[in-house]
Amino acid sequence: MSEVTTNLKSRNESRKALIRKIAVAGVMTALAEVLMMLEIPLPLMPGFLKYDFSDIPALFTGFACGPIAGVVVELLKNLIHFVLGMSTTEGIGEVANFISGSIFILTATIIYLRMKNKKGVILSLVFGTVALTIATSFVNYFFCIPLYEKVCGFPLPVIIDLCDKANTLVKIDSKLDVILMTFVPFNIFKGITISMVAFLCYIPLRRYFEDKTEDADVVKDEAEEN
Repeated sequence: MSEVTTNLKSRNESRKALIRKIAVAGVMTALAEVLMMLEIPLPLMPGFLKYDFSDIPALFTGFACGPIAGVVVELLKNLIHFVLGMSTTEGIGEVANFISGSIFILTATIIYLRMKNKKGVILSLVFGTVALTIATSFVNYFFCIPLYEKVCGFPLPVIIDLCDKANTLVKIDSKLDVILMTFVPFNIFKGITISMVAFLCYIPLRRYFEDKTEDADVVKDEAEEN
C-alpha cells in the first residue's frame, strides 16, 4: 500500500513540476517577446543588426526548468515575432536570433546545472558568451549572409558597404571583415551585457533558482527509482 502511495505521490509531483515548467515557459515567452519588440540599433552597427534583452527570460527559464525549456522559449519568442509581422528580414533574423540564443542558453544552463551557485552563474555566462560568439560567426558566414543574398535580394557588396559605412573605426571590404568587424563585436557586446544584467537579476532570485532546480532533480530521481 505504501509503495502505491509513493508511486502516486511521485506521479503527482512530476505532474506538478511539468505544469510549473509550462507556466514558467509561457510567462517568460510573453516577456521575451515584449523585450524583443523593444530592440534598438547600436552605434557602429548596420541597421539590420538590432539589440535587445529578450534572451534573458529564456536564460532564466533554462536556469529554473532546464536547458530544453529555455530553448523552447527562444523558439516560441521568434515564432510569435515572425507571425505578428514584426520581421523585417523575411524571417532570417528570427532564425539567426533563435540559433544564437539557443547556443548561449544551452551552454550557460548546462554549466549552471552542474554548479548551482554564484561561481557557476559567472562561468556559465562567460562560456555562453564565448560559445555564442564563435558559433554565430560560422552561422552568419555560411548561412545567414547567403540567405540575405538569396531571399532578401541583398547582394554581398551591399552588405559589406552597409557594415563599412556604419563602422567608422575600421575598413570593411570583404565577407570575412563583416564577420570579424561587425558580427563578432556585436555578439561579444550582446553576450557581455546580457550576462551582466542576468547576473544582477540572479542575485536576489538565486534561492528560487537553486531550490527549483534541486526540486526538479529530486522528482526526476524518484520517478526513475519507481
